[in-house]
Amino acid sequence: MLSKGWRDVRGLPSDLIFGGCPRKAAAMERRAIAIRGTVQGVGFRPFVYGLATKLGLRGFVKNQTSGVWIEVEGESAALDQFLDHLRTRLPPLARIDDLSWQPQEPRGDRQFSIEHSQADAGGAVVICPDVATCDDCLGELNDPKDRRYHYPFLNCTNCGPRLTIVKGAPYDRVRTTMAAFPMCDACRAEYEDPADRRFHAQPVACPACGPSLTLLDEAGKPITGGDPLRRFVDGLNNRKIGAMKGLGGYHLICDARDASLVDELRRRKQRDERPFAIMVGDVEAAGSLCEVGKEERDLLLSPRRPIVLLRKQASCVVAEEVAPGNPFLGVMLPYTPLHHLLLKAVNGIPLVMTSGNRSDEPIAYQDDDALARLNGIADLFLVHNRPIHVRCDDSVTRIIDGQESLVRRSRGYAPEPIRLPFPCSEPILAVGGQLKGTFALGRGDQAFLSHHMGDLDHYEAYRAFQRDIELYQDLFAVKPAWLVHDLHPDYASTRYALARQAKEGLRCIAVQHHYVHMAACLAENGLDEPAIGVSMDGTGYGTDGAIWGGEFLVGDYTQFRRAAHLRYVGLPGGDQAIHEPWRMALSYSLEAGCGPDLLKERVPQAALQAVQRMLERKFNTPQTSSAGRLFDAVASLAGVRDRVAFEGQAAMQLEWLATPRAPGDCYPFELAEPADPSQGSPIVIDTRPLIRAVIRDVERAVQPAVIARRFHSTMVEMVVRVCKRIRDHTKLEVVTLSGGTFMNALLTSEVTSRLQRDGFRVYRHRLVPPNDGGLSLGQVAIAARRAGEHRRK
Repeated sequence: MLSKGWRDVRGLPSDLIFGGCPRKAAAMERRAIAIRGTVQGVGFRPFVYGLATKLGLRGFVKNQTSGVWIEVEGESAALDQFLDHLRTRLPPLARIDDLSWQPQEPRGDRQFSIEHSQADAGGAVVICPDVATCDDCLGELNDPKDRRYHYPFLNCTNCGPRLTIVKGAPYDRVRTTMAAFPMCDACRAEYEDPADRRFHAQPVACPACGPSLTLLDEAGKPITGGDPLRRFVDGLNNRKIGAMKGLGGYHLICDARDASLVDELRRRKQRDERPFAIMVGDVEAAGSLCEVGKEERDLLLSPRRPIVLLRKQASCVVAEEVAPGNPFLGVMLPYTPLHHLLLKAVNGIPLVMTSGNRSDEPIAYQDDDALARLNGIADLFLVHNRPIHVRCDDSVTRIIDGQESLVRRSRGYAPEPIRLPFPCSEPILAVGGQLKGTFALGRGDQAFLSHHMGDLDHYEAYRAFQRDIELYQDLFAVKPAWLVHDLHPDYASTRYALARQAKEGLRCIAVQHHYVHMAACLAENGLDEPAIGVSMDGTGYGTDGAIWGGEFLVGDYTQFRRAAHLRYVGLPGGDQAIHEPWRMALSYSLEAGCGPDLLKERVPQAALQAVQRMLERKFNTPQTSSAGRLFDAVASLAGVRDRVAFEGQAAMQLEWLATPRAPGDCYPFELAEPADPSQGSPIVIDTRPLIRAVIRDVERAVQPAVIARRFHSTMVEMVVRVCKRIRDHTKLEVVTLSGGTFMNALLTSEVTSRLQRDGFRVYRHRLVPPNDGGLSLGQVAIAARRAGEHRRK
């Protein structure tokens, strides 16, 4: 909402701003302009300075906590042109969310200047994500005549570190980890020259004054003599495993072609089968290993530089051990000068570039901690003395039907805000879930999502979660009045919210997991209307105390009801069933009236009998409607996977088997509909016929790939048929697809196509992952609506 006298020019076409005709009078005017968006640390003030100078205008521009403030004076026509160019000719990384102005009395300024930043209480600034090295800086990096030739830390206003080095707002060097590096005269001159590409580039540095590299041995002792990077590369060429401090943490690195070396890294890192990411020198190298379409190419080359999931070529030279049994590779290109120098020094060979941690711990980012935790894993450490303030993993993404679908939203994406379909009447903190943790701050019409925090059952991840919440609150000038958390009482994020509520007296609400998935999809697509929410995943605490996961909801941001769900079965052993899909196969088989015969040859008899007794006595066997566990059961019954090294592995292998095959027959299932749908009882999807049919196929020696394809076709038919029944009762045609099950590209693609063919408006995730990494966005949206209603009462 603008104050009286302010004008909002957001979205106005140029002809309306200009008035449509030349002006005869050369009247002098002064305008005060307030801008909010991604306008700090992205070269915005130099852009404003250059634009004002070119148009002969006078005044000043400065950063403030709420964004950028401009006062500009000159002829009215030139001022109109200035406003138009502010909107249409932005620097590459800048984004304007709000631009408003009001007239002021002319002051007779003699020039245009850039003033010092100031803190205020005017609102939240937007900190730009960390950005890959730009082409101008790459040119300098490879120019022997340039003073920054081969300097691993060069950057400018269009690229380089942002979130990972910032300590507070407004974004100035004194509030970054670069404050410890006083600029030399040459860097200072660039920093203070409004015409220079490095004007007010806060991380600016050079070999004379900036950070430097050091090589350490496996015990953390310096290795002197020669270029540290060159000697590090010599170690990699001699089959060493290296640890390198990057932008947001440490990477573990080795030759991705060397199967035995990759196996050794797995052994040391205690990471069984979860795939490693690789880095290659350029997009052509990526294309020699994997299939790279236009959309994948654009993602690889984007300033975000995520890990992109690409299908392997038959001729791929990367060792199978990098991604065992996986038809995809996670591939990224260099995104810092140090990575560019490294890939050039190894002559472009593909390198494993995986998080510097042990097993599933958070990535190491502080030097002492890295040396301690990576001891026994890395043979060499390439480190530098620029501190990382915010741990930030690499982002992971893929293309589904020509559209980006995020797997993990972190470096390059966070903390870029997502616009909400309505404003937050009061500031909100949403703490997400337990796995794939993120948190989010809601202020105004924006949600500021954190980077990926990892699984909060790890103490180090939880400590970072606590600390980074405080940092984000400081950066974005948000003091929450509302806390929102998952319904599950035992999540670390829930306990955090409840402890903070007790300490600070904040309003606190708990929201059901799958409802939040639905709200997240609505919010990122800018929707504010009732919808059918198809929320499918592995685990989520239900309002009835059961474990939900195969849900069809009807609702909006205010309320929801459960319109349909998969039939409950027992989850024997609780979380243990997630690691051993054969348990779900047994549970579904017994529920369907079949015995354990298919499992007897693969599972020890004692274990089978123990779990069968557990199911019969309902001991440590919560009820679940989880779609993820149904995938596990079918994978085990088909002989694809009885045990997994990580959650979702069985379902992923089932998808890979099914993908090459054309759609075929479906397995049977039944819809048990309530006698009177108006009473609110949900449709129950009876999967017992499906399970019996799968078992018959296995007994007839039908190939697992055929079973996998039929099962996927069945799930598609199930979603479509249930959505059509719900539409019959509600007349709703908007459908959201969310939850970790919709990480499955085959399922997502075919469900979307079928629903659209039947007249539904289908929405899926583009800006946040469909998995639990997107929960905090949905929580903010629901809390924003409830806070608004509370305020109106």
